[in-house]
This record gives sequence, C-alpha cells and structure tokens, in this order.
Amino acid sequence: METEVVQEVAAQMSMWDLVWASDMVTKVVMIGLIAASVWSWAIIFEKWGILRQLKSRSQKFEERFWSGGSLDRLYESIGNHPTDPMAAMFVAAMREWKRTNILKSKTDRGLRGVSLQQRIEKAMTVSMEKELDELDNRLGFLASTGSVAPLVGLFGTVWGIINSFNAIATTQSNSLAAMAPGIAEALFTTAFGLIAAIPAVVAYNKISSDIDKYAKRMENFMAEFSSILSREIDDTAIKAEMAGE
Repeated sequence: METEVVQEVAAQMSMWDLVWASDMVTKVVMIGLIAASVWSWAIIFEKWGILRQLKSRSQKFEERFWSGGSLDRLYESIGNHPTDPMAAMFVAAMREWKRTNILKSKTDRGLRGVSLQQRIEKAMTVSMEKELDELDNRLGFLASTGSVAPLVGLFGTVWGIINSFNAIATTQSNSLAAMAPGIAEALFTTAFGLIAAIPAVVAYNKISSDIDKYAKRMENFMAEFSSILSREIDDTAIKAEMAGE
C-alpha cells in the first residue's frame, strides 16, 4: 500500500505542478532566481561580444599604428570617434600633444620636457580608466548573483522544510505524501539558486580575467607610445636649442 502511495505521489510530482502548487514565498524566491539567471546570461553574452569586438579592433589599430605611417595621419583618420579603448588612448595623447603645439606659440615655459610628458601620460591614463570602467559596468551584478543566489536558494530550502513539518503536524502523518511537496519545493529552490550562481561565478572570473589581460595590453601600449612621444619631445627640444644658437 505504501509503495502505491509513493508511486502515485511521484506521478503527480511534475516540475511545473510543484512550482504552481508552492506557496507565495517559494514562488517569489523561484521567480527571483530565474530572473537573476536570465539577466546574468544577458550580461555574459553582452560582455563576451564586446570583448571579442574590442580585441579585433585593437589588433587592427595596433597594426596601423606600428605600420610606420604618420601618426598625424592616423590621428586624423580616427578623428573624434575611436572604435576601441586603445585608439581612444591614442586620440587623447595626440589631442594633448597638438594642444601643446598651439600653446607653444605663446610661451615656451612649462610646455616641454617632463611637464608635457606628464600631461600626455595623464591624458592616456584617464582615457584608459574611463574605458575600463565601461567594461566593468554590470559585472558587479554577476558577482552579487554568484554570492547571493545560493543563499536565496538556501532560504527557499529552509522554507520548504518548514512547510514539510507543518504538513506533518496538520495531517498527523509522516508519510511521503505529507512531506513530499515541501521537500520538493526545497530542492527546487536549491537547484534554481545553483543554476543562477554557477554560471555567474564562472563567467565573472573569466570576463574579469579577460578584462585584466586587455588592461595589461593597454598599459603596454601606453608605455610604448609614451616612449615614442618622449623621444619626439627630446628631439623637438634639441632642435629648438640649436635654432636658438
């Protein structure tokens, strides 16, 4: 007889039946976890797409930059609409360089040497930080989902167990038929919590690692471009001194 009851309960325990038969608290927990999972996947696909585009565009920009062509011509071709963070850093540095050339016609003090080098590096640093902030946008949601979702699922688990004990107290029976709904709700909320948390954690670590690698690539470019501009500044200073003599 007990086996027949178990089989009958198992036949009725479809996923959606259990979800819709759960109480309001459990439904809110499940819907919240599902919504968090959907939004996490939207962020994941968005970030992966953005990083792939940026890597491709940066590769093309570096090929143009190191091709040996004129930096002024490259700057004019990019204009005010850089397509990737590395190009944005280049534009910021060249803009500061050209602004200095204009000001040099008025005064030579404070516009050469270390001062100019510092301003160019500062412009590139600000541009890089701004672009990296854009890449980091909404990653905090993935981190929060990865850490909070299991706890929310655990709350649903505890709530389901409480419902199971309430069912036992109401029916005065400890049979599977009395305990199954609450236990099933508890297991479902735990599963939904893990389904939301695991992809969020894995994706957060992978995307953060990719952003760190890209940031290192930008720092290397900034150092190399700063060295180029430093040599240009030194050459310009030497020519100015020779002309003054």
